[in-house]
Amino acid sequence: MSTDSDRHAMKMAKKKAARDKIMATKTDEKGLIIVHTGKGKGKSSAAFGMIFRCIAHDMKCAVVQFIKGGMSTGERDLILSKFSDICEFYTMGEGFTWETQDRDRDVEMAQAAWEKAKELIRDPSNKMVLLDEINIALRYDYIDINEVVRFLSEEKPPMTHVVLTGRNAKDELIEIADLVTEMELIKHPFRSGIKAQIGVEY
Repeated sequence: MSTDSDRHAMKMAKKKAARDKIMATKTDEKGLIIVHTGKGKGKSSAAFGMIFRCIAHDMKCAVVQFIKGGMSTGERDLILSKFSDICEFYTMGEGFTWETQDRDRDVEMAQAAWEKAKELIRDPSNKMVLLDEINIALRYDYIDINEVVRFLSEEKPPMTHVVLTGRNAKDELIEIADLVTEMELIKHPFRSGIKAQIGVEY
């Protein structure tokens, strides 16, 4: 008579065999277009997790921040102080749009950020380029979505990963992406009167 442990082992062995069969068919590699969107927290946090993975694997990478410019963040400070040799970091925005209240200036800064992003993506030595909060700039039409889609489709080196974050990702971007994750908001402490806290938000 088999025990629960025996039944569990048999069940897991079958799962492993099925999984191994599936994995054997996954042999291609390519540079991915990755989108993190949605109202929930974690879009940039997850993207920076991938940047730190690249750093850990000694893979050259880069970050362009399109909006967040008004305050110091832990990830920016760490990369600039410890890993600037392997990860270029550009904070091009001057803060969230409701803080600047100057559309012309916001457009100018977003356009400059996009030019820097294109330069970094075109460099095949960069294995991953993070475009943090670019979806916000696209949402407000500071950058032309058609230009972004055309560039990523036609000019991105084949083995370069590009990660684009921010809520309200445009449908055109989602269409060309290889990996899209939507962060769903279920609860957030801000709604209970708790401010953004160091180590959690920045």
